[in-house]
Amino acid sequence: MATSPEVAAVVITPEEFLEHWQGHRRLTRRVIEAFPEESLFDFSVGSMRPFGQLAVELLSMAEPMVRGAATGEWTELDRSGIDSREKVLRLWDESTRQMNELWPKIPVERFHETITAFGQYEGPTYDLLLYVVDNEVHHRGQGYVYLRALGIEPPPFWVRD
Repeated sequence: MATSPEVAAVVITPEEFLEHWQGHRRLTRRVIEAFPEESLFDFSVGSMRPFGQLAVELLSMAEPMVRGAATGEWTELDRSGIDSREKVLRLWDESTRQMNELWPKIPVERFHETITAFGQYEGPTYDLLLYVVDNEVHHRGQGYVYLRALGIEPPPFWVRD
């Protein structure tokens, strides 16, 4: 079934997109909580980065990307001093709150506009946002491997509430 050029098919609304993403973020938060404090920034497998560093990377992407999409202001997270589970979780919760506040400010037409995030990543807004979600899922998978290597059962991946 073809659609006319004047009518765009909507598969997912911006609100559904955000809820899906926040489901991933709730699960990733539980993965962060599952790590022993002493392992979050020190344990890794092979040459991969510790999960604490990956969590900080996720923090540096999620809220700043939403803020940029909503306002056109591209500010980077100051990563200095983020060196404990408590700090990561506090920033995680704050960034979640900020994302929820900023998301409705993204004009719906902007999702299909080409933007340049952080002065270097060009693409449709929706694609850049999906990249951030994909990156989180990828790194959370690394976290699952680390937890299992530490003898810890990770949270069920299908529970996102």
